[in-house]
Amino acid sequence: MTDGAGRAERTILDLLDARTGTICPSDAARRLDPEGWRDRMDEVRAAAGRLAAAGEVEITQRGEVIDLDTAKGPIRIRKVW
Repeated sequence: MTDGAGRAERTILDLLDARTGTICPSDAARRLDPEGWRDRMDEVRAAAGRLAAAGEVEITQRGEVIDLDTAKGPIRIRKVW
């Protein structure tokens, strides 16, 4: 894992620890780079996918857990309790 990837994963987990619900990947991207957050979206989605594969988070759409590889459109990230 590169430093950037680790930072994105840590940012996702930190945001989830501070909330009771879900986060949007853009929340993490904005935390990583407030000015260029759009350029960080692929990195954050990839980090969310790694966290989901490790069983630490779930990726959802409309409240249902989905596979990130087949997701089309907006997603949310939630912590696995």
